Amino acid sequence: MLKNTDEYKQQTVAETLKSLDVTATDGLSKTETSQRLEKYGYNTIEEKVESLWHRVFRRFWGPIPWMIEIAALLSALVQKWEDFIIILIMLLVNAGLDLMQEHRALNALKTLKAKMDQQVTVFRERVFSRVSSIELVPGDIIKLRIGDIIPADVQLLSGDYLLIDQSALTGESLPVNHNINEVAYANTIVKQGEMLAVVVNTGSHTHFSSVVSLVAKAQLEERSHFQKMVIQIGNFLIILTVSLVLLIIMVSLFRHEDFYEIARFALVLTIAAIPVALPAVLSVTMAVGAMNLARKQAIVSKLTAIEELAGVDIFCSDKTGTLTENRMQVAEPVTLGNHKLNELFELAALASKWENNDPIEIPIFNYIKKNLPDIELTRFKQIHFTPFDPVGKRTEAEVEIDGQNFTVIKGAAQILIEMAELTDEQILIINEQVSELASKGYRTLAVGKKMPNETLDIIGLIPLYDPPRADSKQVIADMRNYGVRVKMVTGDHMAIAKEVGQMLGLTGEAISSHKLTGSGSQELLALAEAMASAIYTRLNKENQKDISKSEARRFASDVMQSIEQLYDTRLLDREFIHTHESAIIEMIEDVDLFAEVVPEDKYLIVETLQKGGHIVAMTGDGVNDAPALKKADCGFAVSNATDAARAAADIILTAPGLSVINDAIKQARITFERMKSYSIFRIAETIRIILFMTLAIVVFNFYPITALMIIVLALLNDIPILAIASDNTRIDPEPVRWNMQEILTISSILGIAGVISSFLLFYILLEMKFSVEMIQSLFFAKLVIAGHGTIYNTRTAGWFWQKPYPSWMLFNATFSTRILGTLIAVYGIFITPIGWEYALWMWAYALIWFIINDAIKVATYKFIREH
Repeated sequence: MLKNTDEYKQQTVAETLKSLDVTATDGLSKTETSQRLEKYGYNTIEEKVESLWHRVFRRFWGPIPWMIEIAALLSALVQKWEDFIIILIMLLVNAGLDLMQEHRALNALKTLKAKMDQQVTVFRERVFSRVSSIELVPGDIIKLRIGDIIPADVQLLSGDYLLIDQSALTGESLPVNHNINEVAYANTIVKQGEMLAVVVNTGSHTHFSSVVSLVAKAQLEERSHFQKMVIQIGNFLIILTVSLVLLIIMVSLFRHEDFYEIARFALVLTIAAIPVALPAVLSVTMAVGAMNLARKQAIVSKLTAIEELAGVDIFCSDKTGTLTENRMQVAEPVTLGNHKLNELFELAALASKWENNDPIEIPIFNYIKKNLPDIELTRFKQIHFTPFDPVGKRTEAEVEIDGQNFTVIKGAAQILIEMAELTDEQILIINEQVSELASKGYRTLAVGKKMPNETLDIIGLIPLYDPPRADSKQVIADMRNYGVRVKMVTGDHMAIAKEVGQMLGLTGEAISSHKLTGSGSQELLALAEAMASAIYTRLNKENQKDISKSEARRFASDVMQSIEQLYDTRLLDREFIHTHESAIIEMIEDVDLFAEVVPEDKYLIVETLQKGGHIVAMTGDGVNDAPALKKADCGFAVSNATDAARAAADIILTAPGLSVINDAIKQARITFERMKSYSIFRIAETIRIILFMTLAIVVFNFYPITALMIIVLALLNDIPILAIASDNTRIDPEPVRWNMQEILTISSILGIAGVISSFLLFYILLEMKFSVEMIQSLFFAKLVIAGHGTIYNTRTAGWFWQKPYPSWMLFNATFSTRILGTLIAVYGIFITPIGWEYALWMWAYALIWFIINDAIKVATYKFIREH
């Protein structure tokens, strides 16, 4: 039975090796490795993968597939086998196209993961070899060195030390020192040093298993706005269809018509109401958007993310490695006394080693190279170098120049102050400088020089910070221009968050995580500090040598009671926030910067904003970002993100920087406009056909078109309309989302206008004494010609002649099908021929109503948006 990783912190290396049944001299054998691999599984996080059969089944389950399946069943009942086959083909093509697009996106993600396979140096059977990280098992002894991503939870066995970047796990921007016996976690990065380590936990047993469970929770809860919209449209058309079919059946039975004729026209109406290509067109439209993003180095792992991104109005971004470079730089160096900048950096470099790849020392050398090229370090000889000691918090070097030796010390300012002999005024000046730099979020190094037999002379201060990426500020500004508010969410200290926020133009309110969640950890620390100070002061004041334990406890109790009164008072505000959800929603909406957060906080921020009615996007690169990435409506994993972040994200950026996100927002809104225009077109056409057919049958006892005409009409309407995925559209300056009330209103009015135009034509044709067969052929021509004219009405909210103009692909597709429908009617292919003269009259009639419909559409949009 494996232990929790943190339990190994209490064990020595020898105890750990014994519990894992492995020796440092031999490593595991092949047999032991195979047995443990079978027992504990591969070193990967198990993701809930939907089976192929379930993905296929989903394509045939739901309101719209049910309608198509009922239509096919009715065809079989009336033995219209040609109709049955055509409808079945429609169903299969629709499902296959949707499945193919999803499969393509999933394959892209699998390919990306395969490229990220990590190799590890492992010690087995007394030999070091390279194996895939997924093959590691508990008890494996591995070598860790600079640049390695730690592949599993480990305990350090031997070596000097490791400097580990834990930002992917904790959000901290500065690396942490680790020594023998200490535990290091999976997905953290070795920045310096080389050590041997023993694997204690792998896969889902590693430290961030709780993070993975949060991701799973988000995955179970998610349902996209796109899916909800398709269901709403399907339900609307089902209710409409069922109501009208029942009306037809009742009237037909009252007229004592043949049952098979009743079933036949129930079939016709069902087919007419089915938006056969709706899911396919919308999926293809999103797939086209995904392919456009792929060309710009952004892989879409979930197609609906394109549609979700169009409505995003709040963008939550991780700081470290996302908005910033995750690489320290020198900020505003400060020299003390009469010392010069050259001297400060010359000495700082002498107390450093370039080859150590220390993230604190590299920026010093970079600063010299860029700003102080005249510094000649070759004049000096580094006799002895003592690397950074986490206890002493300093680096020392003994240096020689021209036969004279001196010592250079680089480290925490407070340490150097204690080593130097300074006046109170000098200490005050240095502390004020350090405090000022700390308020800007800088990590400050002090540099001192000590000559033989002299006191330490503090030369100056070097502040360090993690700079924003070059494009981050512009990306944020562009997002604001698109109506998207950006919030920075980081695990770093508040001062650092505020400073980076200032650089990026995020100057709004900032809060720490304990204020967000009501956690009392910060207050408890402050309370402990206050108690210690009070007890220390009291005991010194009374100057007693022997203090009994009971007296100390009694005094501590008095201090605790007085401080708890203030503590409990402050908690009341937090309890109020937890009681009233609207209060915490409002608070999170108002904040631009969240500091000192943990994974649960990020998840809570996204979840709360969603409860407030916002569509939320989230960017991140670390394991700690995965839950929020999955919970968000659209999650972005930035370049070099961890496997966990990539798996949780909807869109994976494969190039550095965030500029592609702006392109993604534009593409998403273009895609949304295409989907919206097609949805309105499809609903309007359904209403136009089914309502006209019902009224004609019920009121006039007349069947305007035959069942075969209906099927041909459905094919001509749906198949070429796939070209709408390439249409030109405007880019909305504000976030857009599905407004079903507006969509149904516009489409219903256009549908009713189509019904009026059809009855007017019906009246004219009756007055002209045409035969039933001729009227049916003329109606077929009219419905084909006018049907694809409607798409030009619905593609924009403005007049049809205004920009953006339709794409050539859309124009060619819709024009070709109208010509094909016209030829069928003119030459009477399976129907009564109408000739060219009446065909031209149908074109003219459709054109007049196209202009009328456009005026109706413009007026309706204006009325809706004004009221």
